[in-house]
Amino acid sequence: MNPPPFKNPFGRPWMSYTGGAASATGGGNKSLKGIIAGGITGGIEICITFPTEYVKTQLQLDEKSGTAAKKYDGIVDCVKKTIKTNGVKGLYRGLSVLLYGSIPKSAVRFGAFEELKKRNMDASGNLTAGKRLLCGLGAGVSEAILAVTPMETVKVKFINDQRSANPRFRGFAHGVTCIVKESGLRGVYQGVTATIIKQGSNQAIRFYVMETLKDWYRGGDPDKKVPKLVVGMFGGLAGAASVYGNTPVDVVKTRMQGLEASKYKNTLDCAVKIWKNEGPRAFYKGTVPRLSRVCLDVAITFMIYDSFMDLFNIVWK
Repeated sequence: MNPPPFKNPFGRPWMSYTGGAASATGGGNKSLKGIIAGGITGGIEICITFPTEYVKTQLQLDEKSGTAAKKYDGIVDCVKKTIKTNGVKGLYRGLSVLLYGSIPKSAVRFGAFEELKKRNMDASGNLTAGKRLLCGLGAGVSEAILAVTPMETVKVKFINDQRSANPRFRGFAHGVTCIVKESGLRGVYQGVTATIIKQGSNQAIRFYVMETLKDWYRGGDPDKKVPKLVVGMFGGLAGAASVYGNTPVDVVKTRMQGLEASKYKNTLDCAVKIWKNEGPRAFYKGTVPRLSRVCLDVAITFMIYDSFMDLFNIVWK
C-alpha cells in the first residue's frame, strides 16, 4: 500500500491553482515575468504614441494669461506650428524623458498587478469584480509613487520649457540637473497627490474593464486564449473608459507639474483656480488628443504585453 502523498502545511493556496495567472505556466515567476514584459512593452508603446501625448500636453498648458492670447487654436494648429518651428522632431521633444520613465512605469504596473492578482484570485484562477478593481488600483498607486510622478513632472517641465522664448534645457541630464538644483527632489515630486489619484483611477478602470471583458470572452475558463486582435479591441475600450473617467484629474496634474506650478498652493487650490478662471470646460482640455492616444496606447500595450507573456510562458518555465 502506497503512503499518501506529502502535503506541505506551509503551502500557499495560489501555488496550487490550475488556471489563470498562477497556472502551471510558471506561477511562481509570474510577477517577475510581468515586470520584464511590462518594461519591454512600455518602451515600444511610448515610441509609437508620443506625438499625441506631446500635443495633449501642449493644449493643456495653453491657458489664458492676462491679456495674452492662447497660442494654439486646436490639435491641427498645434501640430502645424510645432512642425513649422521645430520640424517633425519637435513632436518628439521630451521623448527621452518619457522613454526613461515608461519602461520602469510599465514594469511596476504589470508586476504589481500580477502579484496582487496572484494573491487575490479564487481556486479557478478568476478575480471577483471588486478584486479586479482593487488590483488595478494597487497597480496604479504603485506606479504613481515609484515611477510616474518624477517622470511626468520632468516631461511636463521639458515640454513647457520649449514654449518659452529661450529654452533652457539642453537634454535629459541637463534638464533634471537644473530642476533638482533649483527645487530639490521635491521639484520632481510636484503633483504627487493628483498623480496617485489619476494613476490609481486609471489602472483601476483599465484593468477592471480589461479583465471583465476577457472573462466574458472566456466564458469563465481562465485557460481559454483570447486572440490578440480581440485583446487590442478590449484595450481600446478600457482606454476610452479611463479617459472619460479621469481627464479632469489629468488636467490638474499637468498644471501642478508645469513650470508655473508655484502659483498653486496645492492640488485642490489648482482645481479651484481652474474652475474659477477658466470654467468647467477647462477640465476636459486635450480630451480628443488624449482619447486617441490612450485608446491606441492601451490597445497596443495589452497586445504587446500578452504576446511577451505568452512567449515567456513557453521559454521560461
